[in-house]
Amino acid sequence: MAASLKKGQLPTKICATCGRPFEYRKKWRNNWEEVRYCGEKCQRNKKNAD
Repeated sequence: MAASLKKGQLPTKICATCGRPFEYRKKWRNNWEEVRYCGEKCQRNKKNAD
């Protein structure tokens, strides 16, 4: 991931729990491929079907 990307150019994913889109965050820099949830609340309340 290039450090020169602007806010509108960041990659997005769909949250596995709530289904809403979320953008890349700096704290996910090392493991963006494994990120599935938009935040801690969605991760705690993840669906049992996963």
